[in-house]
Amino acid sequence: MTGPDDSRRLEQLVDGIVILSSGDLSNRLQVSPARDGIDAVTTGINLLAEELQSMYEDLEVRVAERTALLEDAKAELRRVINTDELTGLASRSLLQEKAAEAVARAGGDRQPALILLDLDSFQLINDSLGHAAGDAVLREAALRLGAAAGPGHLLARLSADEFAVLVLDQDTDTVLQIASRLGESLKEKIVAGGVTVALTAGTGVRIGEPGLRSEELIRDANIAMHEAKKRGRDALLVFSAAMHEAAKQRVHLVAELRTALATDELELEYQPIMDLRTGTIAGAEALIRWRHPDLGLLAPGSFLDAADEAGLTVEIGHWVLRNAIAQTGRWQADPGLPAGFSTHINLSPADLHHIELAPFVESLLARYGVDPCHVSIEITETAVMRSGPEVAATMQSLNDLGVRIEIDDFGTGYSSISYLRSLPAARAKIDKSLLQGLTTDRQQEKFVAAILQLIHSAGLGAVAEGIEDREQADRLRQLDCEFGQGYFFSRPLSVADMTELLAHSNGAAA
Repeated sequence: MTGPDDSRRLEQLVDGIVILSSGDLSNRLQVSPARDGIDAVTTGINLLAEELQSMYEDLEVRVAERTALLEDAKAELRRVINTDELTGLASRSLLQEKAAEAVARAGGDRQPALILLDLDSFQLINDSLGHAAGDAVLREAALRLGAAAGPGHLLARLSADEFAVLVLDQDTDTVLQIASRLGESLKEKIVAGGVTVALTAGTGVRIGEPGLRSEELIRDANIAMHEAKKRGRDALLVFSAAMHEAAKQRVHLVAELRTALATDELELEYQPIMDLRTGTIAGAEALIRWRHPDLGLLAPGSFLDAADEAGLTVEIGHWVLRNAIAQTGRWQADPGLPAGFSTHINLSPADLHHIELAPFVESLLARYGVDPCHVSIEITETAVMRSGPEVAATMQSLNDLGVRIEIDDFGTGYSSISYLRSLPAARAKIDKSLLQGLTTDRQQEKFVAAILQLIHSAGLGAVAEGIEDREQADRLRQLDCEFGQGYFFSRPLSVADMTELLAHSNGAAA
């Protein structure tokens, strides 16, 4: 039996267990001098509480350590997110965050402004000197831009060759001065990969204004920068509402162009190319047109830039190839093609970078039964000079098929005789701008003669475009230019009219 004292001890034991179960592991139960069964239970509970307390304290230490590691990892992640690894500048995400903060706290006339810079022709540095040299150029550019921007402004790298400066608490004149300094800071020559290079940039500026959201600030600066890039190297433009309206129109135009590709609104016209030596037809250049349901027949200049921005260039290039080669096949069957005739098809740099281009052309030739000698691919001089090894391989593959390669817009770039001789090209087309003054300016005539000599020295035939009168045609013939095209001979013709011209040409030859 238990006495009153044992009952009290049991109550104390239960109370102690309740305290321990509530989380107070520091509590210990009193052991009596009796050292009986109750005390044995009490001692066991104390030992268990001590073990639990030790485990809990160890767990707290571990949790604290893991929490610290997690906070360090979060801080490092934030640093990585907010910092451009190559240059150490702010990242795009940090720029967006700081722009939002700046817009939120701005007041009055001192709104934040944003300057965007995109390096001109930077891809050429990567392609010609390698990515290590390109990275060195970018790091040097970042240092120069930082020095030119001065303290108090956020400098960020947004993409491979695009930089941004968020200007705070400055008036418009100061913002424009900073933008000008940024562009000038890049022009001093940089040595990279053992080669000295000079940089310029297309610069877009958006001056903030009350009510303008941060995303609009960035969007508008980007629009201004892209417009500056269109103006050529080293251009600077400040955003205007007209630019935004034009951008919206381009978006609408691209949407319509996608529909046009799907609904056969595009068509080809063909401008004859004449043999200046014999006066016979030697080919025709395929020229894309868009028969817009509301705007009528549109020339390529009104929509190809928008197509390029939207990534439709290759799709349109494939459309032109497919339709021009198909039409050549129909002409080959009826009314027949004159000897040496070829359909000339223009390809963009984007088309040339697709390694499947030659197999695609080969499949079209087979499908439409076209002899490869009846197809010429025109590639601009600039595209050739800026191309990498993959473009040279594509040109060689097309040449191996028997398709003629022609260098377009020759004389507007910087080709050398040694480079021309290395190309798998058959002809070079003299840009029409070189014909201005041909029959009235002796110096211009000498210049055209030198261009023709350069082409012939490389073993290529010459085609002159933009011939507008008989005097030009006669003078080019005297200078040994083999082929020509232009309004003097014919404007671009519809398929029906070109077919009639070929039929007449075949009849005359017979």
